Amino acid sequence: MRDVAERAGVSIATVSFVVNNTKPVTDSTRKRIEEAMAELGFRRNSVARALASRQTRILALVYPALEHHLSTSGIEFITSAAREARSNDYHLVVWPVSNDAAELADLVGQGLVDGVLLMEVQLADPRVGVLQSLDSPFVLIGRTAEPSGLDYVDIDFDESIRRCVDHLWDVGHRNIALISGDQRVPSFERYGPYVRMEDAFRRIAAERHFEPVVLNTRSGAKYGREIALELSRTHPQASGVVIFGEPTVTGLLAGLRAAGRRVPDDVSVVAALAAADIAYTTDPPLTTLTSPGVELGQLAVRALLRRLSGGEPLPPELRCGEFLPGESTAAPPHVAPSA
Repeated sequence: MRDVAERAGVSIATVSFVVNNTKPVTDSTRKRIEEAMAELGFRRNSVARALASRQTRILALVYPALEHHLSTSGIEFITSAAREARSNDYHLVVWPVSNDAAELADLVGQGLVDGVLLMEVQLADPRVGVLQSLDSPFVLIGRTAEPSGLDYVDIDFDESIRRCVDHLWDVGHRNIALISGDQRVPSFERYGPYVRMEDAFRRIAAERHFEPVVLNTRSGAKYGREIALELSRTHPQASGVVIFGEPTVTGLLAGLRAAGRRVPDDVSVVAALAAADIAYTTDPPLTTLTSPGVELGQLAVRALLRRLSGGEPLPPELRCGEFLPGESTAAPPHVAPSA
């Protein structure tokens, strides 16, 4: 910093104001300092800054990537959070640690980050208790069963499923199935999205007076194909399908074709909470309710920064994506009366 100050013809304190963005300086002075920094190859020393301020300026986003596939919509959460962090002079790192909380306790306890964003939240998530015991600032992208007193943002699952079912209902479907994830997989036990989605679907079915069909499967194209064959075998009357899980969708469409069922002539399919681009990867292009990942990633970082600044916590936020009609839904086929 002394070398930069000498090259730019200013005081060390003025260089510090620019480097740390703590006080305003004139545009011409800032330009001279930044030119001197470039000429001398000056780089901000993040470690020294962290030691001096007791802040790392780093946020961790915890995502159990080894157990949970990172879908395109999941990437939207992460990239949006990273952009919001960067715009506030923070860095975002992704910790792909298990959701059993053991490794998380070790990492957070070392003081490597200022705060934590927690994704893929279970209704009884052991990671929440660990972060509370370590007194580490954190925000959930998701919700536990009892989220009162926690900072969180989440998908509005009730509204999301309602929009999907409403679309199928409005074009004439009365036999509708939900395909969601399998909670028997340990890392998905009492997984918030699966539970809330199924609960919402059953409530809507009761309101509309139709018998809900719910099938659960692991994530992946292989399992999507298998669940399509099971649906065709066990519930052939189901003419409308809402499916959650991007990696599973392509397998579902392939499985329906293998079972001799055409989309949308025989079965209409809506992809729930998926990235908008998924519509362009399938034939026919999928009718999709998008995931609000971009918005929620941004909101989660804002809530965490508010917590770090000591300000009044931001209220919880629920968001729903955008409904994008495609070519995978149509009126159900005519069913001739039985003899």
